[in-house]
Amino acid sequence: MPDTAFLADAVPAALMGRGVLRPGLAAARFDLARHQPSATLAPFVDFFWIIRWDLRGQPAHEQTILPHPNVNLAFEASGAGIYGVDTKLFVRVLTGQGQALGVRFRAGCFRPFWQAPISQLSDRVIPAARLFGSRAEGTRQAIMHAGADGDAVMVAHAEALLCSVLPEPDPAAEQAATLVAQITDDPALRRVDQLSAASGISARSLQRLFADYVGIGPKWVMRRARLHEAAARADSGELIDWAGLAADLGYADQAHLTRDFTAAIGVPPARYARPEAAAGTAGPAGSSNQ
Repeated sequence: MPDTAFLADAVPAALMGRGVLRPGLAAARFDLARHQPSATLAPFVDFFWIIRWDLRGQPAHEQTILPHPNVNLAFEASGAGIYGVDTKLFVRVLTGQGQALGVRFRAGCFRPFWQAPISQLSDRVIPAARLFGSRAEGTRQAIMHAGADGDAVMVAHAEALLCSVLPEPDPAAEQAATLVAQITDDPALRRVDQLSAASGISARSLQRLFADYVGIGPKWVMRRARLHEAAARADSGELIDWAGLAADLGYADQAHLTRDFTAAIGVPPARYARPEAAAGTAGPAGSSNQ
């Protein structure tokens, strides 16, 4: 199965967004482009991503990623797969030369394609053929043969595959996507009861909606958004008041932030932020999603 999916979250420094750790080092090891979907697919797709690397004659690159609450569909030399939301840290190793194309779906918006609870996919990888049949392999081959300068062609092949099984718009998927964006954009939303009050949806209904459409609960999304912010601050190179940041992110104290950060990333935030640490690997040695 493919092993570079979720590098959708790995975008060279200025374009990156949150999720990839050690972004400066990542930008020196691979190139990644994002492409917006057509109007037809915009209700479902966040963006298409294309990653390329050429490490021939160089050491392998180990990239660590703190995943987002999105389903990805990835095409690469070794196969095509559907990646559910992973609740763990990702470590991917890039060697030699290669490329891959992926589709990052809007949070909650793969559900209309899958036609079953997205929680079924959490922490799992499903062969793309399960949804697309033999067309998945044909599309993968076409994408791989498009060449290094064929971004538009690669995206067109992926779009054609998705349009071949295009579902009807789903108001619940749009609602889930809006709620996830609300959590991500508003750091004041720190508890499920706050989201319930802001949205007018009961806490129990929120839990059901997120399990069905996003694949994980709203509390996980809130915690992950806070950790993305903490990691981004740690990667900024600036001097950080960790106690102040903990308060800004809604933690009871610095110890709670340190505990969450260490559990997710493998090292305490102050240690992660040290300049000498940034020169090494992106995450703790031996980390894996396996």
